[in-house]
Amino acid sequence: MSFPIYDIPAKRADLAPHRIAFEDLVSGETITYQQLDQRTGQAAAQLASLGVGHGDCVALLCRNRMEFFELLFACARLGAILVPLNWRMPPAELGPLMADCNACCLIHGSEDADCAARLAGGVVPLLDLDDPGQHGYRARCDGLEPLAGRVVWPSDEPWYLLYTSGTTGMPKAVIQTYGTSMANYINISQGMELRVDDTTLNYLPLFHTGGINLTTLPGLIMGARALFTPGFDLDRTVELIETGRLDTFFGVPAIYQAISLHPRFNELDLSRVRCWGCGGAPMPDNLFQQFADKGAIVLNGMGMTETGPTLFLMDKENAARKIGSVGKAQFMSSVRLVGSDGRDVPRGETGELWFAGLGMTPGYYNRPEETARTLTESGWLRSGDLGRQDEDGYYYIVGRIKDMYISGGENVYAAEIEKQLNEHPAVLESAVIGVPDAQWGEVGHAYLLLRPDSALPDPSELATYCRQHLAAYKIPKQFIAVEDFPRTAAGKIQKHLLPRQSKD
Repeated sequence: MSFPIYDIPAKRADLAPHRIAFEDLVSGETITYQQLDQRTGQAAAQLASLGVGHGDCVALLCRNRMEFFELLFACARLGAILVPLNWRMPPAELGPLMADCNACCLIHGSEDADCAARLAGGVVPLLDLDDPGQHGYRARCDGLEPLAGRVVWPSDEPWYLLYTSGTTGMPKAVIQTYGTSMANYINISQGMELRVDDTTLNYLPLFHTGGINLTTLPGLIMGARALFTPGFDLDRTVELIETGRLDTFFGVPAIYQAISLHPRFNELDLSRVRCWGCGGAPMPDNLFQQFADKGAIVLNGMGMTETGPTLFLMDKENAARKIGSVGKAQFMSSVRLVGSDGRDVPRGETGELWFAGLGMTPGYYNRPEETARTLTESGWLRSGDLGRQDEDGYYYIVGRIKDMYISGGENVYAAEIEKQLNEHPAVLESAVIGVPDAQWGEVGHAYLLLRPDSALPDPSELATYCRQHLAAYKIPKQFIAVEDFPRTAAGKIQKHLLPRQSKD
């Protein structure tokens, strides 16, 4: 079932034309909602001049910048589909994605001009966002009359595609509709109690759902302000917190770790930020406590690109009492915990998380078989995540189905071991994987990112520490220090890139 969504920048320009929508922290430029509406129309006119029409895919390769959202809304006015590309990938990886979506043009920033030229190959039209000449993006926009385009956007139509960065293999394009964006707006704005006069920071990469939806696009829907920086800048972020410029902040655990290690962390008044949100990966309990001790209650949550992404989010009243929980399913979402027999498991037991609601993707672009494996006939999305629900109805993530291994006939969940290792005073972050073992079938190897100025403790000491909290069969057989982890854009550790062979 489809319902109409009305042109977002046009509506905002009508309701509050002079309110600031964007501020570029590098140049200092600000854009009002009236200007955003005009720029959206000019961008739509420029895309139309390149032959872009309904259903066409527009590839975009750039760092965080205001023009991203101009182009996102411009595609909506034409019925085109925006495809943000991961600028961290080389052309060899991006080329197949360009072919997969059959991009009709490629828009890029100056930082990625060489990569864009190689991808275009002289065949796909290119448009440089930073070209100062008459053929550059801004000059061409300024010379065009704004195109009104479609004033109604059907909720079930594809709006943009997000290629999953992949913790297990080849990326696939998750379809994001106008409806999923509206559902996320409701879920995150209610969960974080966003306000029309809020200011938030756009720094999470825009080829990832976090950069778009946590919380810039919801803020634009409600008329708030977004500050733009090309990427995460620790010193600038700390300065924004110190000066009280941010009302809300959303980050992944790695970002919170970085802030906690900043030399001025102990001096920061974290209460100046009204609401803190976290997702993308589990937040270590001790990291939550570090922020809580300074008056910042971080709302832990969980979602997927396939869920829009906001699904679970903790409430501020119970966050400290339920450390480690991702909260409850938000307003536009429904959840089940399903056992291997396809039946719902009793409260307190572990099952696979299945999701439903308006925020769910209709599937993967050009991947009907992948879509059928992920979505049931009745519309439930199989997440591949394992969870449990406590007596009060709060959910906890146990781990990924593929992140479980069997040692001596016992199921071992890596997340449970990682939770304990992350509490060790020398450990900043950990990742546990199962590796083949002749005696036990599989055993755990623990990869450890150590705190600054910490050395890898003796393996026997780490094993004894784990044994105080875990059954013997769960204790990792080896502990290996790493300088850093391979990660997705959301900060998740890419475990498939960690060595799985025994070091014995």
